[in-house]
Amino acid sequence: MSQALDIIRGLNTQVQLNDLDLHFAALIGRLADDQRLELLLAAALTSHCTGAGDVCLRLAEWSGRTVDGVQGEIRLHGCADWMRLLRESPVVGAPGDFRPLILDGAGRLYLQRYWAYEQQLADLLLDRSLRDVAVVDPQRLRQGLALLFPPQPELATDWQKIAAAVAVQKRLTVISGGPGTGKTSTVVRILTLLQQQAGDRPLVIALAAPTGKAAARLQDSIQRALEHLPVAAELMKNIPTQAVTLHRLMGSRQDSVQFRHDAANPLPVDLLVIDEASMVDVALMAKVVAALPAEARLILLGDRNQLASVEAGAVLGDICGDNPAFTADFQQRLERFTDQLLPEDTPAHHLLGNSVVQLRHSYRFGGHSGIGQLAEAVNRGEGETARQLLEREDLNDVRLLVKPDDPVAFAVSAYRFYLERIARGARVEEVFAAFDGFRVLCALREGLAGVVRLNQEIRHRLEMEGLVDSGVVWYPGRPILIARNDHNLKLYNGDVGILLADDSGEMHVCFQTPSGVRRVSPARLPPHETAFAMTVHKSQGSEFEQVLLILPEWDSPLLTRELIYTGLTRSRREFILSDRHGMLAPAIARCTRRASGLREKLWGGEGKPSARL
Repeated sequence: MSQALDIIRGLNTQVQLNDLDLHFAALIGRLADDQRLELLLAAALTSHCTGAGDVCLRLAEWSGRTVDGVQGEIRLHGCADWMRLLRESPVVGAPGDFRPLILDGAGRLYLQRYWAYEQQLADLLLDRSLRDVAVVDPQRLRQGLALLFPPQPELATDWQKIAAAVAVQKRLTVISGGPGTGKTSTVVRILTLLQQQAGDRPLVIALAAPTGKAAARLQDSIQRALEHLPVAAELMKNIPTQAVTLHRLMGSRQDSVQFRHDAANPLPVDLLVIDEASMVDVALMAKVVAALPAEARLILLGDRNQLASVEAGAVLGDICGDNPAFTADFQQRLERFTDQLLPEDTPAHHLLGNSVVQLRHSYRFGGHSGIGQLAEAVNRGEGETARQLLEREDLNDVRLLVKPDDPVAFAVSAYRFYLERIARGARVEEVFAAFDGFRVLCALREGLAGVVRLNQEIRHRLEMEGLVDSGVVWYPGRPILIARNDHNLKLYNGDVGILLADDSGEMHVCFQTPSGVRRVSPARLPPHETAFAMTVHKSQGSEFEQVLLILPEWDSPLLTRELIYTGLTRSRREFILSDRHGMLAPAIARCTRRASGLREKLWGGEGKPSARL
């Protein structure tokens, strides 16, 4: 092994490089016939960053650092020198080259396929944002908007109505909003408006989400919103109520990262709606958008303030940009269609801004809601304000567990409700509804307040209470979290099931899907774990009546503002925080942005000139 690889292996305690990172660095060294530290370390760190959720490595973050070597400390090159050395290597190419590593002009180093995903996605989104729909019936649009969005005098601007007007005119629409802002009810009205525009020809509409749980929630929300839609039944029957996972929509293939649908075999749709878009990584989003017909519409729904996807990228946040705004002429057009007076923001200089709408009024959490106020404080980075809100006795939907309180005992008391229903023979749907009434969320997997330890402690306490069977692995009521995609079983990372007996007494793990309950033998399950407690990342796409978020005993880079916000907004009715070691304020102060070039490609810097006015 070369001295450079020895040095890199010694960095494990500093950056937790794994075997894959080290093997990739060694491969790059062999391909380049070059064992210089700068090349091998850049390769290892690029692999590490991509595995941690970044799309690329920012060389500037490591330039000039001092690292421990086998013969003492070594100071790394400055960014300009490091970039020059990398460009001399036969395994490092410029954007557009086909080399294992791609280095752009801003000092971002990519694995080649992730540069390709990012560039393809940027090109496709910019192209869609530039092209308005060819034909819009203005009178029909005005009438439809007036019917579906009656006046709300309490609102200065009805952003739901604005979002609907945008979606009718654009091939790309991005609607971001916090919990209770009405993203799903808005999209149902958008589907109605689009069907009105299409006349007698029923549109082919697909509804999708990243996980089975998120797809089931989308489907349920669509069905409930349709019940209150003031339109003729003839029109309503053309609005779909079935939602699927993105993997199922695209046609996943066993043992392949490719899908049945792609640019050569596009999805047979006029419109695709993707809910929980913040959970979609750059690779999957690039493949989905590439598989859309050129004339089809794409509507992305999500919350830009949530955690980004588990895999590489922060696509929704990058698409939304820092401060999106409409261009002057498009804003005037929207005001004519909607009779809404829009704020006099600085006009946009990028046409992509005409495709992005932020919903700003929460119908679920009003001005007196503790959850609503806490979410705002977290997003503003105000840790002290957040703690004060949690300690206020007049807010009945947020609270802080004081040190003598035992979060495990609290969890056992809450889980008793669904386990007693199982003992009484309740229907599967009732059991899931009871189980989803409460959930324990954690920031980390390991540690005293991590998922692994808490699942063990909660199970042990439930056994002591006689609520679950002792000494067996597969007991009635055991909640199961899928940890790896299984395309054959159509079970995906993050799906949650519950072990229940059927009418014959045989045990199956039951999963709620958009098409109903699926029963799977425990022996057939892909890698999985118990889910009394789950990480905040795994909870994305789900909502629970009551959430207990337990923060760890030590600080960690994973403790971020986005994590606190995401855990908080999983709750519909009550949020409880256990923070015995004072980690709330440091977490709220830490705001992360994943390394990526997508935002610049879309909004400036490296964006296409045609995307600007």
